[in-house]
Amino acid sequence: MPITSIHSFPMMPTSGFTALLERYDRPGPRYTSYPTIDQCGESEGPQAYYQALQSRVVGGLQRPLSLYVHVPFCASVCYFCACNKVITKKHDQVADYLNCLEKEARWVAQSGTAMTPVVQFHMGGGTPTFLTDHELKDLVERLEKIFPFAKHAERSIEVDPRTVNKERLGSLRGMGFNRISFGVQDFDPLVQKAVHREQSFESVESLVAAARALGFESVNVDMIYGLPHQSTGTFARTLDQLIALSPDRIALYGYAHMPERFKPQRRIHIDDLPDAEARLDILSLAIDKLQAAGFDYIGMDHFAKPSDALSKARRQGVLHRNFQGYTTQPDADLIGLGVSAISRIGPTLIQNSRNLEEYQYSVNKQGSAVFRGHVSDRDDLIRQTVIMAILCQGELEFADFLETHWVDFQEYFSRELDSLSEFVEDGLLIWDDVGIRLTERGWFFVRPIAMCFDRYVRKSGLQGSQVL
Repeated sequence: MPITSIHSFPMMPTSGFTALLERYDRPGPRYTSYPTIDQCGESEGPQAYYQALQSRVVGGLQRPLSLYVHVPFCASVCYFCACNKVITKKHDQVADYLNCLEKEARWVAQSGTAMTPVVQFHMGGGTPTFLTDHELKDLVERLEKIFPFAKHAERSIEVDPRTVNKERLGSLRGMGFNRISFGVQDFDPLVQKAVHREQSFESVESLVAAARALGFESVNVDMIYGLPHQSTGTFARTLDQLIALSPDRIALYGYAHMPERFKPQRRIHIDDLPDAEARLDILSLAIDKLQAAGFDYIGMDHFAKPSDALSKARRQGVLHRNFQGYTTQPDADLIGLGVSAISRIGPTLIQNSRNLEEYQYSVNKQGSAVFRGHVSDRDDLIRQTVIMAILCQGELEFADFLETHWVDFQEYFSRELDSLSEFVEDGLLIWDDVGIRLTERGWFFVRPIAMCFDRYVRKSGLQGSQVL
């Protein structure tokens, strides 16, 4: 659906905002895809992935590629972390892992897929900077020999500030990385100690300054609220320090405490966590202070400077969303390499084995390590269009769905539209004969609004909790 209007940025409402946050504090996915990865089943394996890759050459499709590489290794455990990781201080596993990444990449390339240019390359983990500069450079060069990279491709890497210095940042820039994300979480010493991730503000400040001097196009900082010992007082100080850093983008995630699922979280004492009311107060404070400091609220859990490409895309109504979160890149097929990595080729969603040994065994034996997947049906694709329109543009027009999907929107989604009435009554959504669109206040509640159109949420509910 073409969006022609210029979108303004929402300002945090001052009246009744915390009460609304509390009312709509519901478990929900971050919608980096729809369906979400938990809908994948083991019935879809390597053959489904192979066929999806081959389908890229059918019918003259020329979708660009997005490439994600997962590096699972970490030198120490962060207690809050829910990522797929391997804790080790030794590098003896790295060489074998890099060889497997190359083998998997070659299996993809030899599948007969159309090798269109990589427009977005992201390395995540784990800790990508666990690898030495030599190992990182070697990996990048191997991938560049297999995949064609667009001349001005986005190349981003997640960095643990404790693993780099100015010289290492210079090496990353020399490898072609032009975007960098620092995982900070909180600057308060007591909070850092409680989650086993201690780093000084001064060290991060020097790294951010160095990244700018080296010409990184965008500097992102990841923060988490809801951690042990956090309060509005402590987080206010952290926010002041964050604002002083003046990053281009900020990701502010809500901590989800699920010790039964993520073993490291068992080291966090539940009595040290802020309660639900305190979490909401911290979130409200963060939104208020970041907007007052000049950051635009992009949606979900992201903020950006007005000059950043993400803010510009949001204003122009051309924002997109994928497994890296909000992005300026148009819809691209995603190839994920590495343990637990996710791929999405057209309607096919694939995830690799989440166990390192199983991943390496499968790649060495057959070239791929797929263990589950999902092929979207027509209903999935229609709902994907709806959910992404809400999350990225904040509006949709009913008539467009008759043209693109041959469905009468109001008839097809009659039950879902009825469930929107509470959002309309609270002034979060406007619904008329033309379509639906978020109000300025509604932008802060895009997740629960989008969830109304998620058939899997309706069918089976959700595990875990994510505050807005």
